[in-house]
Amino acid sequence: MSHLFSPLSLGPLSLSNRIVIAPMCQYSADEGRATDWHAQHLGTLSQSGAGLLILEAAAVEARGRISWADLGLWDDATEAALGQALASVRRWSKMPLGIQLAHAGRKASTARPWDGGGAIAPGQAHGWQVVAPSALPFNEGDPLPQALDAAGIDAVVEAFAAAARRAARLGLELIEVHAAHGYLLHQFLSPLSNRRDDDYGGLLENRMRLLLRVFDAVRAAVPAGVAVGVRISATDWVDGGWDVAQSIVVARALEARGSDFIHVSSGGLDPRQQIPVGPGYQVPLASAIKAQVATPVIAVGLITEPRQAETILAEGHADAIGIARGILYDPRWPWHAAAELGAQVHAAPQYLRCQPHGLRELFQ
Repeated sequence: MSHLFSPLSLGPLSLSNRIVIAPMCQYSADEGRATDWHAQHLGTLSQSGAGLLILEAAAVEARGRISWADLGLWDDATEAALGQALASVRRWSKMPLGIQLAHAGRKASTARPWDGGGAIAPGQAHGWQVVAPSALPFNEGDPLPQALDAAGIDAVVEAFAAAARRAARLGLELIEVHAAHGYLLHQFLSPLSNRRDDDYGGLLENRMRLLLRVFDAVRAAVPAGVAVGVRISATDWVDGGWDVAQSIVVARALEARGSDFIHVSSGGLDPRQQIPVGPGYQVPLASAIKAQVATPVIAVGLITEPRQAETILAEGHADAIGIARGILYDPRWPWHAAAELGAQVHAAPQYLRCQPHGLRELFQ
């Protein structure tokens, strides 16, 4: 039996296979509100046969958006728009749906990637004041972020909890707290971006404090039937920055608090990063963390071939495989993987006529 197509439980959530569609920002929202683009995009991915679809990063407050066009989940309007976008997806798909909740911190207030992606200063069109653990910009010459004070930190925690409550009301079955890729929670974790001298800076236990507070608040805000986990960058790929050893400490702390999964990525915090990009380049990071926790671990990063994914699972490096850019390129990647590995996926009956002769056992 294929490892990739065996079932997996992430806490209370049961997946039919171990292919996870990782969050991918679409930069197509209207003041945080989901649009028709989201309905058709998510509808396409929900017919892929993957075990889980995690929606793109949704900002927990307006100033936490990466760009002005980012999805949000911070008020009634953004909640209603996302609910409308999900309605048709749910009507036609059986796939479990999750969402990533995020705050971009000092990497907020930028142009869309296809418009250059550069920082936009407060006062300019589509720009606003960004916040961070310390008044250190991401890129030299970027506008200075405002260091969060104690009240600001408390407000961020509540914003995550409030967004989680909205996600639960929408019937989303999983929440992923975004603590990776150089965004706010990662900024607090890394000594490269966190130069605070209070309870949230300095020692590792202090730099972890905000992430753990956010996780606890999100977990408490949603019913027990909603799975809650965290995405981390296991290393900054910069000397003196966040690394695997510290990631293991965080993973153990999250496991003790009831995290249902750890999604392991890397980088994004510092432009000096030196990343050895290649097929499966982040899998050793996931493997190192998996060796230290019982929590299911999702590996991601240039995992593009079905047998590559199968081998990662068979050798015990991870419990599930995250697919992102690859499934944008090939929205039927799980179908093709099932055909290659002799497994089955669910397909809508409207698509059953596409079965190739001799492969009638491909679809459930």
